[in-house]
Amino acid sequence: MLEEIIRLDKKYYMNTFGDRLPVCFERGEGLKLFDENGRVYYDFLGGIAVNALGHGHKEFISALKNQLDKVIHTSSLYYIENQARLAQRIVESTCADKVFFANSGAEANEGAFKLAKIYFYKKGVEKYEIITLDKSFHGRTLATVAATGQEKYQKPYKPLTPGFKQVKPNDFDAISAAVTDKTAAIMIELIQGESGVHPMDREYVQKLRKLCDEKDIILIFDEVQTGMGRTGHLFAYRMYGVEPDIFTCAKALGGGIPIGAVCAGKKVSSAFEPGDHGTTFGGNPFAAAAGLAVFDIYEKENLVENAAKMGAYITERLSALAEKHGDKITEVRGAGLLIGIQLKDEIAKAVFNTLFADGFLTSLCGGNTIRIAPPLIITESDADLFIDELDKVLED
Repeated sequence: MLEEIIRLDKKYYMNTFGDRLPVCFERGEGLKLFDENGRVYYDFLGGIAVNALGHGHKEFISALKNQLDKVIHTSSLYYIENQARLAQRIVESTCADKVFFANSGAEANEGAFKLAKIYFYKKGVEKYEIITLDKSFHGRTLATVAATGQEKYQKPYKPLTPGFKQVKPNDFDAISAAVTDKTAAIMIELIQGESGVHPMDREYVQKLRKLCDEKDIILIFDEVQTGMGRTGHLFAYRMYGVEPDIFTCAKALGGGIPIGAVCAGKKVSSAFEPGDHGTTFGGNPFAAAAGLAVFDIYEKENLVENAAKMGAYITERLSALAEKHGDKITEVRGAGLLIGIQLKDEIAKAVFNTLFADGFLTSLCGGNTIRIAPPLIITESDADLFIDELDKVLED
């Protein structure tokens, strides 16, 4: 079966992913995924921070089935109850005053760029530049590639969408020097995920807020990966004591159903008026039902609190492992259940491959960092399975 799927993929699917890891999953249960032969894999990547509820969550599946029996899609020409109620849940849980739904994190980030630019346009102010950070990742569309501070993603698409510039992360002098009278927005990830789980310093983020206030610049936080409880806070901005003008989210918001959101305060959100932006699928009845179910289950099962508790437990155990294997682990960093385990360059790929071969799903970021972003339902016994396995792999 797997060989047939690989053959079909190679023949009919555009080769954007190369040779994937040789497995195809048929079903899931909690942190477990099962391939066509029934072999168990332990999902410590969570669909890249998407499957916050794990796999096969009964209440979540029930909510989706219930919505399927009602209506899947109408259009933005009509009012959508689930869309309005999900926007309400987000606003009442965050610093946002208004929400716009999209289909993905990249679309949400595109919406954030448009909102920041049109805000100044409608004020009659010529501001259009957007500053982002080196090693950042904001998506795969042309604008979000221009915002992404990684040459490997940008090179094939030059000339890039104009108006974007990148500076060194956690360097306030660098970002301050990059600001001009044309700077409309600064967008950062509070923890850079794709480049190897690199958190921003608290003082740096607080200085950015002050700079944006002084220079009339929109501060945007890309919380596509850090949002929805991943860091042990519903959104990571709460760790920093700083509220953005706009933040974006996606990934875990739909628990596996595609949905993204642009979330903004009153100052900026009113800049979007009828005809300025739109979507066909964003926040449709089915996707919004998924988001509502995610919020309900988070509250019922205290999953944000569990992310904080389990994140501390895993980090403590990994730190002990780093002391034991100081010749192989160079650093453990992150927050909550977004954790990077940086290894010596020469062993990182082999460790990643061995973990996969032994049935543990992770990702390799930045060339030397094992990233884990497990479902928020994780328990200590689940965590121990992975950490004990990593210990064994490093001993070999």
